[in-house]
Amino acid sequence: MDRKALKDWIGGSETAADLVSAERCVALAHALDRPDVGLVAGAPLPPLRHWLYFWTIAARAKLGRDGHPALGDFLPDVSRFWNGAPTRRMWAGSRIDFHQPIPLGRPARRISTIEDVAEKTGRSGRLVFVTVRHEIYYGAALAITDRHDIVYREEIPGAVLPRPEAAAANQQWEEGFVADPVLLFRYSALTFNGHRIHYDRDYARHVEGYNGLVVHGPLLATLLADLACDALPGRRLASFSFRGRRPVLDSQPFSLRGRLSGENAVSLWIVDAEDALAMTAEAVFV
Repeated sequence: MDRKALKDWIGGSETAADLVSAERCVALAHALDRPDVGLVAGAPLPPLRHWLYFWTIAARAKLGRDGHPALGDFLPDVSRFWNGAPTRRMWAGSRIDFHQPIPLGRPARRISTIEDVAEKTGRSGRLVFVTVRHEIYYGAALAITDRHDIVYREEIPGAVLPRPEAAAANQQWEEGFVADPVLLFRYSALTFNGHRIHYDRDYARHVEGYNGLVVHGPLLATLLADLACDALPGRRLASFSFRGRRPVLDSQPFSLRGRLSGENAVSLWIVDAEDALAMTAEAVFV
């Protein structure tokens, strides 16, 4: 791979603007069977709901086979550096800082910058990690910084994925959850996410090798953040980070778990239907 050509993508940026409408937060609350009390104009945007806004809208002719906008515009076209070999992309995780609230019903803008590009080799083949720094402003003030880690994996037929990790059982709080295909469709619609692994079962199984539809990483992270906020009512979330460990599939039960890891910190994790660790997260409150 031409590493210098990959590094040349660092520093690229794009800007988007959106109205942070209360309706999308209400719609997600209903999709998750959560209360919508207080989700009105002027109220603060709840944690991680910024993912409902700043859609990337591409013409159908400019989509890749996976349903995402084709690479090579803002994000690097990794396949070009792999002699055209097909790639699979995943949302590996995020590190988010909440600086100040954004009122619902107000306009905001997002500046996205490619912060880093790194190539690695793992048991599943060649990997490229891209970190995109999203800075969301309300007026002139920086409200949210979200460092989004994307991983591109070389498509190797029959590749063996790493073995699942054992999950801890020392939780203080736990909730069971099942994400059915309707919820996956509704979350895809609310985030304008066309990735076919979330709604096209044949594609998910026969092209990307999953045993079912894949539950969105940011949806799982939102459930964990809500678990932490419910456990510590009245506290403000200052930062949140998560890392995907293993895909969670539709219609399979999983557990959201959490425990205090410090005076202001909560450790969170998801255990899938096979008792394997699927996601880890950390929430810090003030």
